[in-house]
Amino acid sequence: MTSVAGEAWFRDKALQRVLTLLNADGGEGRVVGGAVRNSLMGLPVADIDIATTLLPEAVVERASAAGIKAVPTGIAHGTVTLVIDGKPFEITTLRRDVETDGRRARVAYSEDWQADAERRDLTINALYASSDGGVVDLVDGLADLERRNIRFIGDAATRIAEDHLRILRFFRFFAHYGSGRPDADGLRACAAARTKIATLSAERVWSEMKKLLSAGDPGRALLWMRQVGVLTEVLPETEKWGIDAIPALIAAEQALGWAADPLLRLTAIVPPDAARLGKLAERLRLSKAEAAYLQAWANAPGIKDEISEAAFDRLLYRYDPSGIAVRLKLALAVARGKAEGDFEEMARTARLGKLLERASKWKRPTFPLSGSDVLAAGISAGPRVGELLGKLEQEWLEGNFTVDRAGLLARLTDLANT
Repeated sequence: MTSVAGEAWFRDKALQRVLTLLNADGGEGRVVGGAVRNSLMGLPVADIDIATTLLPEAVVERASAAGIKAVPTGIAHGTVTLVIDGKPFEITTLRRDVETDGRRARVAYSEDWQADAERRDLTINALYASSDGGVVDLVDGLADLERRNIRFIGDAATRIAEDHLRILRFFRFFAHYGSGRPDADGLRACAAARTKIATLSAERVWSEMKKLLSAGDPGRALLWMRQVGVLTEVLPETEKWGIDAIPALIAAEQALGWAADPLLRLTAIVPPDAARLGKLAERLRLSKAEAAYLQAWANAPGIKDEISEAAFDRLLYRYDPSGIAVRLKLALAVARGKAEGDFEEMARTARLGKLLERASKWKRPTFPLSGSDVLAAGISAGPRVGELLGKLEQEWLEGNFTVDRAGLLARLTDLANT
């Protein structure tokens, strides 16, 4: 029998304490979902979710009697979080769907493990580990896990009709755990229901896309999303731009040790158009920091790899260095993809790498003068103060930041007297 009993995460004293609590006096609790899936795949286990036959109120009562902190994080939906030594365990009562509308479900509590499994989305997410560590598989998830086959439980169209976000979850889990070609029934169902994505909240859609783009290699998932029309529904900006740059970017990340960055990967599949990216950020409710990231990239100039260090420093001063770094990373990824056996591209790759390193270490120098210096030179308050400061800053910039404060003040005196 497949088991996780020997795994360190399962032997954790806090988890065992929770399972003992739930499995006493006729109750039953099983670890479910990601922890079991990841453990069987040899992947790190993070959050541990537990399903139980006990009602939420009974979970709270037992926890209180045992001196365990219980937080009613979603008690209206059957979920209670137990906290032991700062470690949270989400406990959810078995449920069956009573009514669904594609965005939310009305559920009833149950003691039927089969019904609880069948209401979940994908077979690999419906594996349970009982209190002795034995894996309970009620939907043939183990076979799918072994083949890395991402498959909906039961009828794919029905599962999607219950929650339209499952369209994106199908591709997200394929990106992280799938292999080969996606399940044909799942693809057809996702293609048929793709327009329903528009009924979902922007926050849910972006959250799923960000997780998908964080996969080790999201390229195959994006390709299939594009082929069945799902990618266009979520990111119409990709329609005429394409996703061809993703393989080269992933290869560069792996070779150069770059961390998987969903925003960097997003820039590889959308055009650097500030206006369109502003609408994208608004449509998907990106955070201010995420929207600023895209704008910095879109507004950054194209960089010629032969640029001199002085000229490059001037660009770094004029523009947001983070946006320039994104431009360089994308250009470097493309150049690396062409470099094998091509000495010119190899040289270009080296130059782009040096520019990227310079950009990452660059610190913006502070212009030595301010408006008060102009006023002290006898210039009356008004537009000319800004004009003179701008002219002096431009001269300072063109001189590669070498003119010191004394030199600038002398130049200010000359300009003030003309």
